[in-house]
Parts: sequence; structure tokens; C-alpha cells
Amino acid sequence: MSDSLTLYTNPMSRGRIARWILEETGADYETRLVKYDGDMHSPEYLAINPMGKVPAIVHGDKIVTECAAICAYLADTFPEAGLSPKPDERADYYRWLFFAAGPVEAAVANRSLGIDIPEDKKRMVGYGDFDLMRNTLISAVSGRPYICGDRFTAADVYIGSQVGWGLQFGSIPPSPELTAYSERVYARDAFKRASAKDDAAMAEMN
Repeated sequence: MSDSLTLYTNPMSRGRIARWILEETGADYETRLVKYDGDMHSPEYLAINPMGKVPAIVHGDKIVTECAAICAYLADTFPEAGLSPKPDERADYYRWLFFAAGPVEAAVANRSLGIDIPEDKKRMVGYGDFDLMRNTLISAVSGRPYICGDRFTAADVYIGSQVGWGLQFGSIPPSPELTAYSERVYARDAFKRASAKDDAAMAEMN
């Protein structure tokens, strides 16, 4: 497989998560900026992601979409970065990574859309209700620095992004635990580098 690695992104999207994990790996990569109007639904881009959404990465002849998958893939592909879980971290790593990709994403989206789950339908959705999801998320980041314990992993990129965005835009009400966790992961140099690159890309696209 070729070593070429390309990020397809828009700085006003979840592509910021993919940029952050790429910066954490230290890998060399190219960036292709994809505009919402036109580019995302062009035949060329739909051949990469038929959903017509960003981010996507192309690594040699392999394509990865979905931010949680991108985080896990890059952590495994660049083991020298130390972002994959150690054996005793795997349970927490996979549990909370998929919790954030499933219940957190769904609960936050539905709440933002004004969708309330009726009491008798809560068993039908994976998160029950928003408060249950939020309380569970708080428990996940409480009592330890990172989601797997004392060590930062790729799961913290994805979960940290979800928490940080939720606090920033008001889609997740704050708590001392969520605020402390967000501040901790956002203090990383790789996050700062990624944010600076995306902010510069925003200016380039305007």
C-alpha cells in the first residue's frame, strides 16, 4: 500500500476531529478542502464517500470515513504515536469510543432538533433519554484524567471533541467534570496545531 495520506475536510465540520488525530499521529498528510456547495456532491468526491460528507481519509488505496473509525484506524496504523489502547485499556477504549459515536451523537442531535423521546419509547433508542446519556458521559470522564485512565488515547480525541463542541455550542449542558475534561484534552499541542490549521483553512475558503 502506498504511504500517501490525504485528508478531505471542511474546517466547519467534524473534519476538525480527523485533523486533530492526524496531528496527534505526527504523520505526513495532504489536505483537500471540500466545499459544501458543489464539491461534496461531485462525482469525484462521491466516489470517496457516497454519503457526500466530510471528513474522509484516503491512505494509499484505502478509504476511511466516520470520525470514530478514522481515529481508531490512524491510532492502529501509526502505533509509534501511542494512541491505541494497551491490553488493559481496551475495554474502556472501545466502550466509550462507541458510546460517543452512538448514544452521544444521537442524543445530542435529537435534542438539538427538538425531538423528545416519549417515556414509553425510550427502550427503542440506544440512549434512553438525553439526561441518562449526559449523566453516563459525566461518569465516564470522572475520577481519572483520560477515558482509559492516566494515558491519553485516540478515544480522547473523539470523545473530547464531542464534549468540547457540546459545551461550546450549548448542546451539552456543562458540569465541572465535563469542563475539566474538555480543558485537559484541548490543552494538547496537537489540538492547538490542528485548530490553527483549520482556522487558516477557514480564511482560505472565505
